[in-house]
Amino acid sequence: MTELAAVKAALKTQAVETPSWAYGNSGTRFKVFAQAGVPRTPFEKLDDAAKVHEFTGVAPTVALHIPWDKVDDYAALAKHAEQRGVKLGAINSNTFQDDDYRLGSVCHPDTAVRRKAVDHLLECVDIMDATGSRDLKLWFADGTNYPGQDDVRARQDRLAEALAEVYERLGDGQRMLLEYKLFEPAFYTTDVPDWGTAYAHCLKLGPKAQVVVDTGHHAPGTNIEFIVATLLREGKLGGFDFNSRFYADDDLMVGAADPFQLFRIMYEVVRGGGFTSEVAFMLDQCHNIEAKIPAIIRSVMNVQEATAKALLVDREALSAAQRAGDVLEANAVLMDAYHTDVRPLLREVREEMGLDPDPIAAYRACGWAEKIVAERVGGRQAGWGA
Repeated sequence: MTELAAVKAALKTQAVETPSWAYGNSGTRFKVFAQAGVPRTPFEKLDDAAKVHEFTGVAPTVALHIPWDKVDDYAALAKHAEQRGVKLGAINSNTFQDDDYRLGSVCHPDTAVRRKAVDHLLECVDIMDATGSRDLKLWFADGTNYPGQDDVRARQDRLAEALAEVYERLGDGQRMLLEYKLFEPAFYTTDVPDWGTAYAHCLKLGPKAQVVVDTGHHAPGTNIEFIVATLLREGKLGGFDFNSRFYADDDLMVGAADPFQLFRIMYEVVRGGGFTSEVAFMLDQCHNIEAKIPAIIRSVMNVQEATAKALLVDREALSAAQRAGDVLEANAVLMDAYHTDVRPLLREVREEMGLDPDPIAAYRACGWAEKIVAERVGGRQAGWGA
């Protein structure tokens, strides 16, 4: 197999999970912006996700968020997904939208509140059993706003206790993916603020616990690719939540603000074997002012482009330059791959997969946008509320 053929083959196996919540209404802290044709039920979210997979060929699974996607019959939801050509993916918990969680959830000083939060996490594992999902995604908004508000170390103890109980509930082939976030909504201390804290907890829990890297959850200037390389080296990188940030956790479309950073991250993924391992790639974005389905299609394409460039890095030439201490040549090898226009290559890949070479144009021509605007009238649109 030639080098180019190998790159094409790798790109055809790529899978990017899309999030159910990205198909619903979202917005800023001040306003949620409604759009015509937005799904009203988890079933309609899957219908939209199926269109993304239909035109990209690499978005075969859809992450659910509980309780946003709670249904009475998860087997029926899974069957609906299968009928549309997709499958249900990670189950994301929600311990941040209830009044009881004002001072935290699993780290809350009140035992009853902690019990409520852990019971929700256990419910999510039950849903995993019903849907066949592999991953439980955990993100906690827990933290404090003021010095002295709570015992920082005790909160870590409470977190560890909660995680251990949920970990023991996981079945064979199931994983716990722990996400971290620098700040927000807690501004003095956040209970899982960085990859080191997440890694420490996951290391103590065992092999079923791994770290999730959200590309927006870092301070400006943070070398995310170093974090990725380190977690891959330790066998603890469970997945990504892809998005793009400019100031903080902006949740913009992946690759929108800094496509070079996305390329650097994907190079470390390729170099570290993460592209062919169990690392889960998922979008976690908010489409506040742009049309949702085309934005998600474009996001998947952005990940494809960064991956293609990463696969095109001449690793032999790069290694030779690094061994020789040729700083400029090593950088040039990396930059040559980054500056390669991979769009013609990806058009060829799509054509070989039996897809339209231009997913955005194909979607716009299919009439789905007009269909859902006309048919999804009445009811309550999915979203975060007004």
